[in-house]
Amino acid sequence: MSESVQEPVARFCGNCNCGCPQVFVDHDAPEERRIRITDDFGQQIQLSADQFRDLLEQAKTGSLDPVTTMAG
Repeated sequence: MSESVQEPVARFCGNCNCGCPQVFVDHDAPEERRIRITDDFGQQIQLSADQFRDLLEQAKTGSLDPVTTMAG
């Protein structure tokens, strides 16, 4: 089985080589799993473009702001 090519879209640290969280588009993945978000521990989640769009919209409107206070 061949490796799929993931197109990098964004890196959330970028100041080091520590395996910063990143967003990729995997054009070879099924549509419902095309967007991949990786963390610096090697874990990943896979989303459809619609799910990712909804996540971004919620972030823009401030709906996810409480998460930062809960996690911090």
